[in-house]
Amino acid sequence: MTEAQERKPRSYEASTSYDRSYDPEITSEFALPKGLAVPRTGGEPETTSEFALPKGLDAPQPPSAEPEGSAFSVPRTYSARDAPPTFTPATGIPAVSLVKDAPWQDRMRAMLRMPVADRPAPEPVQKAEEEGPAVPRVLDLTLRIGELLLAGGENAEDVEAAMFAVCRSYGLDRCEPNVTFTLLSISHQPSLVDDPVTASRTVRRRGTDYTRLAAVFRLVDDLSDPETHVSLEEAYRRLAEIRRNRHPYPGWALTGAAGLLAGAASVLVGGDVIVFVAAMLGAMLGDRLAWLCAGRGLPEFYQFTVAAMPPAAIGVAFSLAHLDVKASAVVTGGLFALLPGRALVAGVQDGLTGFYITASARLLEVMYFFVGIVAGVLVVLYFGVKLGGKLNPDAAFGISARPLLQIAASMLLSLTFAVLLQQERSTVLWVTLNGGVAWSVYGAMHYAGKISPVASTAVAAGLVGLFGQLLSRYRFASALPYTTAAIGPLLPGSATYFGLLNMAQNEVDKGLVSLANAASLAMAIAIGVNLGAEISRLTLRVGSAGKRRAAKRTRGF
Repeated sequence: MTEAQERKPRSYEASTSYDRSYDPEITSEFALPKGLAVPRTGGEPETTSEFALPKGLDAPQPPSAEPEGSAFSVPRTYSARDAPPTFTPATGIPAVSLVKDAPWQDRMRAMLRMPVADRPAPEPVQKAEEEGPAVPRVLDLTLRIGELLLAGGENAEDVEAAMFAVCRSYGLDRCEPNVTFTLLSISHQPSLVDDPVTASRTVRRRGTDYTRLAAVFRLVDDLSDPETHVSLEEAYRRLAEIRRNRHPYPGWALTGAAGLLAGAASVLVGGDVIVFVAAMLGAMLGDRLAWLCAGRGLPEFYQFTVAAMPPAAIGVAFSLAHLDVKASAVVTGGLFALLPGRALVAGVQDGLTGFYITASARLLEVMYFFVGIVAGVLVVLYFGVKLGGKLNPDAAFGISARPLLQIAASMLLSLTFAVLLQQERSTVLWVTLNGGVAWSVYGAMHYAGKISPVASTAVAAGLVGLFGQLLSRYRFASALPYTTAAIGPLLPGSATYFGLLNMAQNEVDKGLVSLANAASLAMAIAIGVNLGAEISRLTLRVGSAGKRRAAKRTRGF
């Protein structure tokens, strides 16, 4: 270094950072003061995160209560003694006592109406192995069972109760089923720290087969029985057999049952032997035409339209021939075989139990079927009036009471209705007697007591629902086979026909009044059946009296 370079002043960075020997008193602002230097160690760097715990304050990690697993890990059966602490509510597990000898429908319904956090931790139902079935397989079996029940016409609340019972049988007690008109879904959440597993299934085809419905109920009852062990493979096998089972009655028997139903209905509204035969032939012809349309792929709307035409045409033909025959009874008998009473009752029940979306869809389906029937009958009646047919709309007031004959006709109507619904032979006798009781109560109140038909229908339908629920609980089965066919004699066939006849004769005001009366009768049937079912449940001890409040869903605001 030259003498000139030595006399040149140095920069601040050079004097402080890189040449400590030049001026040791001048240091960087980030340098540690003298005497406070921390000795370096080989295991931990000097610079640490602001979230790091100081040395010596490391808290030991507690063992995880529920190790994380995939959605395909096996479920475990929970009990009140071994419940996961991560899901226990702040108020503790509620002490809710469910009567074990009560039907599984009522026990599952009582639990479904509780919030998830308030449900009791159930005891293990299945004697499951240590390594149980995978969660997705249990959910798939649950959805398949729910699909058969919903497609068979069961109301939404009972479908949810059955799905909840199946899941609980295999240890999945934290499940939430959800049922709409065409979609079923179920979600299982093992705990608050685990991801939920959700599966869904769409109902594509519906069919009326109460024998299959009863078999599904027996399967769910066996799964819910603590003394019966049904493995998942066995449940799948039984479910496949239920799907493959053929209908108990052949096609020709169904056609004959439709004819006998129409003939019995014509007797209820004042028909004689000739009317009985004519109504029977018209209904059988309409049934065959509907089957032909179904084979060609036409929607059910057109099937109902075509099926309603032959009975109306025979009635108009009697009127044009000026025969001394009650033509209105022929048309009314044909309408009895077509009115969708089953879908109407299920729709109103879903609405009364809080399933408003499903109820709206079912009632919309009923409306479409009814419009199809109206279209078919109105077309025939319009041309009959134009051709000079003398159809008297005031004939509705001339129906005379014939107690013994009408009771026999009502029982025949219920029996044939049960055959059309593909019921088991063991239930046909009970539903036939239930239908006879319904008409006896209606006739005693309306014809003898001079009470309005709407009130008489509601009381009779209430008894049908009450007896149907008691019979179903006695046999641990669905209530539909004991109630649906029994309401057949109460269906508003005559009010519907005379309303259409008034509209065909350009008396729209009278026609609308008669159709409104028919709608009132239909609602009275549905509400009466549901009320009778609820009264029967009040007599069953499902839980403590204080837990009935769990059924409350809303206060109206």
